[in-house]
Amino acid sequence: MITSDQLHQKLKHVTVAGSTCSYTEEYCDKIAPIVNEINRLKEETNTVILAHSYVNPEIVYGVADYTGDSYQLSRNALESGADNILFVAVKFMAETAKILNPEKNVYVPAALNGCSLADSITGADVRKLKEDNPDYTFVCYINTTADVKAQCDVCVTSGNVYNIIESLPTDKIYFVPDKLMGLNIIDEMTRRGVEKDIKLWDGVCYVHEEYDPDMIDYIRGEFDGVKVLAHPECSPGVLNHSDFVGSTAQLLKFMETSDAEAFLMLTECGLSARLQVEMPEKNFVGSCSVCKYMKANTLENILECLKNPKPQNEIHLTKEDVQGSRRCIDAMFHYAEKTTSK
Repeated sequence: MITSDQLHQKLKHVTVAGSTCSYTEEYCDKIAPIVNEINRLKEETNTVILAHSYVNPEIVYGVADYTGDSYQLSRNALESGADNILFVAVKFMAETAKILNPEKNVYVPAALNGCSLADSITGADVRKLKEDNPDYTFVCYINTTADVKAQCDVCVTSGNVYNIIESLPTDKIYFVPDKLMGLNIIDEMTRRGVEKDIKLWDGVCYVHEEYDPDMIDYIRGEFDGVKVLAHPECSPGVLNHSDFVGSTAQLLKFMETSDAEAFLMLTECGLSARLQVEMPEKNFVGSCSVCKYMKANTLENILECLKNPKPQNEIHLTKEDVQGSRRCIDAMFHYAEKTTSK
């Protein structure tokens, strides 16, 4: 059992995202019973709750068994002995958990569970691209649906993308679906002196697309010595103006060791909220952007999904998509291990 005072003490430092995250004593009084009911039911139903860093803090610190990025959470699911997985994020992430755990029941609680990036391309799109580009190796970002992964040769994450692209035994690569990350890949290969012919799809994450170099220049003018941290889904101009670029896990690690006095975090607001809880002594400046899909997850729809999951909450994949996607993800594990063993 968690008390409302314990919740308030844990979350009172969160100030990002405006009214989305405001943890007054009154609000914590309201949500504490829901948190306790969720925790009771997940034990009764042998359910593990995975929460992405971008969802609201009361989920991360109230009911989640594991918190992280989509890749790490899917690996966490593999380690769990639970019969059921409740993935508090977006649908494509829950699909990845299902691919790695096909024998488990996997659910996503929010009805609004899409993604501007993942939904920009389909498996049919990839099949057509492969017909038109038969000599290219198809590399997909992990932020894709299962039917897209099933059509691709290898998957990458924001943390391993550069090393895997460099290590692929081909100079012809078609990268989907993130155009901005793809442009950053091209820039990084140039910096490394690696020659690759890279074609790109035209998808973007609408959250990371919002940031621009002018905003960074303004913040630097207002806060002397500010450290700018960016996710590789941002534009090349933003990355070139940043002090550190990395996945959500890498951004967290950087923050743990940095002695800077102020930080501008260029990713979804949930990560800044998490950092405010775990590192209240740090000063976060500027603004962050909210993902409407991640924030569609609430304590209320998590509780409802545990009590009475609807057909649209459960993840169902064809055998072909599971097998094809697993091959694609296993290829990522293979190349990731090769790059780390060098």
